[in-house]
Amino acid sequence: MTRPPHPRRTDLDRPSAPVNPPGARPTIRPEMERGLYIAASGMLAEQVRQDQLANDLANASTPGYKSDRVSQHSFARELDLVNRRSGAAVGTLGAGAIIAEKRTDLTPQTLKETGEPLDLAVAGEGYFQVQTAQGVRYTRDGSFTADAQGRLVDQAGDPVLGADGRPVRLNADGTVDPARVGVVALTNVAKAGDGRYTGTPDRGAETGTVRTGAIETSGVDASRTMIEMIGSLRAFEAGQRAITTIDETLRLASGQVGNLPG
Repeated sequence: MTRPPHPRRTDLDRPSAPVNPPGARPTIRPEMERGLYIAASGMLAEQVRQDQLANDLANASTPGYKSDRVSQHSFARELDLVNRRSGAAVGTLGAGAIIAEKRTDLTPQTLKETGEPLDLAVAGEGYFQVQTAQGVRYTRDGSFTADAQGRLVDQAGDPVLGADGRPVRLNADGTVDPARVGVVALTNVAKAGDGRYTGTPDRGAETGTVRTGAIETSGVDASRTMIEMIGSLRAFEAGQRAITTIDETLRLASGQVGNLPG
């Protein structure tokens, strides 16, 4: 009787050999080194996220502040795992995380009445124009004041510009006419620091109206941001524990090498 041919065994069928067979030198698998990189990249990504969350929390009471959002993405796939017998995809092997995008939430926030005649707020879309040493910058922070020349200025002392591009001057009674304050819509908005932005004016776009005696509240939800901060800290600590575990494993493996005869 003819025996049926023995089925050919593939790498996936074969039992895995022990890491260190008796008498053999200990080996350090690539997975250990890869694990260090994965844990370290995750910790670096969480550190960037924590910096962003801390900055948001510090500006939870800043008028007109816009919060940021950081998203993470895995590195390009390092290896596709395929079953050699069937050709079916088994999965992928990741190689860590990076910061994929940092985006600012520019959604207009609620307005808070202050009763101060020089406090202004944009109800809707648009930004105030401010003349700075670096050129025209834009802001949603309308907590303005007056300088010695009777001009409307921001907290840094830079003049607020009107629709004609000139500094806005106060009325004789110390108030300001909101119709004279210039508000522009922007595209390609980017943070420039100190609550200011850069961008490309879109003169044809519709803008909101200027209200006096009110300011826009901060775009930071302090409670949610604190929860996200705690979650980020836990993820950072998990990366630390992973590195500690791998480091201990490598230390033990190195010790075994020194104890081998010959």
